[in-house]
Amino acid sequence: MVHRVAVVDRDLCQSKKCGLECIRDCPVNINGEDCIHLDEEKIALISEELCIGCGICIKVCPFDAIDILNLSEELKEEKIHQFGVNSFRLFRIPVVRKGEVIGLVGRNGIGKSTALKILSGSLIPNLGDYEHEAGWEPFLRYLSGKETKDHFQRIAEGEVAVSMKPQAVYRIPETWKKETATLLKRMDEGGRLSEVVKALNLEGAMKKKVPDLSGGELQRVAVAAAALREADLYLFDEPSSYNDVYQRLAVSRVIRSIADRGKSVLVVEHDLAFLDYVTDYVQVIYGEPGVYGVVSGLYSSRTGINSLLEGYLPQENIRFRDHPVSFGDRSVVETVESEEKIATYGRIKKKFTGFRMTIGGGSLTRGSILGIVGANALGKTTFLRLIAGEEKPSEG
Repeated sequence: MVHRVAVVDRDLCQSKKCGLECIRDCPVNINGEDCIHLDEEKIALISEELCIGCGICIKVCPFDAIDILNLSEELKEEKIHQFGVNSFRLFRIPVVRKGEVIGLVGRNGIGKSTALKILSGSLIPNLGDYEHEAGWEPFLRYLSGKETKDHFQRIAEGEVAVSMKPQAVYRIPETWKKETATLLKRMDEGGRLSEVVKALNLEGAMKKKVPDLSGGELQRVAVAAAALREADLYLFDEPSSYNDVYQRLAVSRVIRSIADRGKSVLVVEHDLAFLDYVTDYVQVIYGEPGVYGVVSGLYSSRTGINSLLEGYLPQENIRFRDHPVSFGDRSVVETVESEEKIATYGRIKKKFTGFRMTIGGGSLTRGSILGIVGANALGKTTFLRLIAGEEKPSEG
């Protein structure tokens, strides 16, 4: 038995600009039943009960607005939330544990942010019943015997304080125009401001207004604001972006220190090295972006990350990708000596007001990738601009 999932992208569906091919060519419709029709907003509406999964509507839609997938019937009983008819749905929910950092990793558009909203209590899961107002009681009954029951019982009773670092940190300057110091002092509920500012190397940023912060500074300020609040559950949505490797280590230490105080922490992250460093356990969320997402069981960090790369979850016996992500071995000698040099540069110096950099000579070879690593504001972008000819060297 299969559980049919039909999703229509309401932004892509344009019934006034097509020949209604999905309705016209549907075999079920041709046989006199009403599998696909237009709703009140002139958007295609597909009956998952009547759909036979032939895929014709997917192929004939000129705007690629339709997705139809077959999932296992057992998964139907684990539906946590569905936003509406023919819309995205989330199966299963992540675990949170006191004193531990849980990582959630997966592709964009697959339900990670939805899971965070449910864990924080800002979104009440409807168990797939999108036609009625959701309430906590049905969800708590569904959770009977599950590890997450106690957390959501306390969420429903208003007993869990949640601190969340949002993904879209670039929106913070839209709501806070004043100095960083004023913002973080307001967030400091445990008297740890000096400790956190020092740990995240934000001394210089404290003197700036929030709209004047760099991307990395803004990210670390957002992490600091979340860490400074007194809460039971801390949620960090992509806390490493915009930061260099040293700053990411600092962020990871601050997050780990929260768990060391006995708090529950969940981190959504794409940087696998960061995730491996900061988490105790990992849950993989897999599925089809914009269509559905499934939260895996709990894995040790290393096993979960390797399962993500392999595209196979051993506990569930599920292969969610038809090929592993692998990194081939290459000989350093082969890379350096056997490939054609396409650019060579000598010793270069570049001077700006208050900053100077020196670049040793080197070369670029065809078919190879040259990595540049280092702290922010040390000249990596300037180096690229010099090599590309967009900047002129001061010497060399």
